Amino acid sequence: MAESEIGVDAPWLGQAELNAVAEVIASGWVGQGPRVARFEQDFAGLVDANYAVATANGTDALHLALLVAGVRPGEDVVVPSLAFIAIANAVRSVGATPVFADVDPLTGTATGATVERALTPTTTAVIVTDHGGSPVDLQSIRDVTDPLGIVVIEDTAGSVGSTCRGRPVGAAAEIATWSFDGRAILTTGDGGMLTTTHAAWAARARRLREHGMITPSADPRPDSVPPAEEYREVGGDSRLTDLQAAVGIVQLGRLPEIVRRRRQIADRYRDGLRGVRGLRLAADPAWGTGNVGSFWVEVEDAYPVDRDGLLAALAAAGIAVRRGGSAIHRHAPYRALTPPDGLPGSERFADRTLALPISRTLTAAQQDQIVTILRDPGAPALANAQTVTRSGR
Repeated sequence: MAESEIGVDAPWLGQAELNAVAEVIASGWVGQGPRVARFEQDFAGLVDANYAVATANGTDALHLALLVAGVRPGEDVVVPSLAFIAIANAVRSVGATPVFADVDPLTGTATGATVERALTPTTTAVIVTDHGGSPVDLQSIRDVTDPLGIVVIEDTAGSVGSTCRGRPVGAAAEIATWSFDGRAILTTGDGGMLTTTHAAWAARARRLREHGMITPSADPRPDSVPPAEEYREVGGDSRLTDLQAAVGIVQLGRLPEIVRRRRQIADRYRDGLRGVRGLRLAADPAWGTGNVGSFWVEVEDAYPVDRDGLLAALAAAGIAVRRGGSAIHRHAPYRALTPPDGLPGSERFADRTLALPISRTLTAAQQDQIVTILRDPGAPALANAQTVTRSGR
């Protein structure tokens, strides 16, 4: 297999981020401090949220969201199986049990109907995700859960810059969580955010991220004595640093350009692959626009090779690709929680989709190379993949 020459994605980082980090180092205040506070304020403004609380990573944001929403040990939390395993792990971390919901096989996101089928008498919360940066139809889900008093946490992880019904993704959620890891389109290296409409939830999340401290750390004034530390409940350490927040602040300014570039690449794929039988391409849902966190392609039965054969062919041509999703219920820690009838929508996505390169560094010539392989199953680049057949599907 040839060494990959065309990467799936790459962070959009440059001199501005370097300068911002250098300023933080020169200031002498590198931990959670004034730049974290500014990042929270700027981010809340961007996504139309009342309150924003920065965290060390997106999984910590999920963990805190479950705690402040009141989820207790022994309760059930409905989650989509087609998602990163962190959402199920976060549910386990608070002593609750994940109950897997299926997804719409066309969008890869949960719906009011799939969530309703998964509800149990002890369900107290639902987590939904925006697959590949494409927004979930949150209203259809809240139409089911709100009358029952069930909290919906929107895991918007990598969908910053997407929209739903004319508003930023996450704006309609009581509580939402975000990730800024190295693969996110807005990155701080690692990091996360919790946004919410509830002042009390935000205040408690701030305490819990800093060991339950009532008087959180701040940049001390040299002419005053800082208040004594006080702890009223057990918390943990989930703080973002000012070094990371400085990068995040710059990234917020880049976001419109990042999303615009990714959508341009996606549109060019759609133009180049129009009319190819057996390939279904990611598209915006009727209720919003995506940031193209990933650009997935479904390989249908009419296509000459299956998904794994296409993955192998692209890799042989030096093109890095990855699978378009993973079904959590298929992994060892959660197999016993698989519903009796399975989750066909989630399994279809896991088995049939792949994510094409969407990096800002992708050139037109490189994209044309990818499109050529996808359009012509008989090309030499696919010859090595013909041994991967549909037998056993």
